[in-house]
Amino acid sequence: MKVGFIGLGNVGGKLADSLLRNKFDLTVIDLDSSLTKNFVEKGASTTNSPKELAQKVDLIITCLPSPKVCADVMEKKEGVINGLSKNKIWMEMSTTDESEVKRLGKLVMDKKAIPLDAPVSGGCHRAATGNIAIFVGGERNSFEKILPILTIMGRKVLHTGELGTASILKVITNYLASVHLAALGEAWTVAKKSKLNLNKTYKGIAVSSGNSFVHETESQVILNGSYNINFTMDLVKKDMNLFNELSKKLNTPLEISPLVLDIFKDAQKKYGPRAWSSMVVKRLEDKFGLDFRSDGFPDELIDNEKEEKGYEI
Repeated sequence: MKVGFIGLGNVGGKLADSLLRNKFDLTVIDLDSSLTKNFVEKGASTTNSPKELAQKVDLIITCLPSPKVCADVMEKKEGVINGLSKNKIWMEMSTTDESEVKRLGKLVMDKKAIPLDAPVSGGCHRAATGNIAIFVGGERNSFEKILPILTIMGRKVLHTGELGTASILKVITNYLASVHLAALGEAWTVAKKSKLNLNKTYKGIAVSSGNSFVHETESQVILNGSYNINFTMDLVKKDMNLFNELSKKLNTPLEISPLVLDIFKDAQKKYGPRAWSSMVVKRLEDKFGLDFRSDGFPDELIDNEKEEKGYEI
């Protein structure tokens, strides 16, 4: 199967690289020509437009920073939709709005092509090794058809149901990660003010009922001081807004989510939209004149798990 990949950023580039590393026939395109050039030098093909890419391949993957950018890539004159034909598959791997993926999915189906949404979860370090988790919504037969590709890009693959269900689940998991990160800021503040050994505190939380994936990963780069989690403030704000908008559509007023969104908005105001999202914790360091530095932690996360073929869960 010929695969086309649109969007070679922090996550998309790593997912596409897994396909290239495993010898897939890959065509790529990105607004940043240097990213495209890097893939071409490693053996990928490229095209002049998303439309041309869609005409050339069997599976078109988009992994883009916002629903607005994806809509543009899909719907413009030289966009993906105008290059689709019967039985081609479009797979949206961005974190996006469920109603938007359904809207675009209808346009895809009008071309007798097949839409799937397939956001990923687990961090850029796991995307780099093909060990990230992938949620997939859409037609079961099409999911099974591309499962061999999904198990190269990810370790654990979950078919969530109809189109859009994967995007809802992804927004929920990103909301939870943001809550955990904001809570860690307060936890580290109390630990530091209590003069606890932060290295031992890290280990204690990791073996306790207070543990989380966010602690195991992001606390490491917080304690190092690099904060380099390869995920930025503006993306957290986008994802939290998607979660809050979904709750409003469901007529479900929330309590925690709006507060956490305000915390991230304040952090973005202080450090900028492209600051690492983990710098939300730095808010409290700066507020109380603290630092959470401790020896032995990396400045960037690396997935030390062996790369293995994925499977459906």
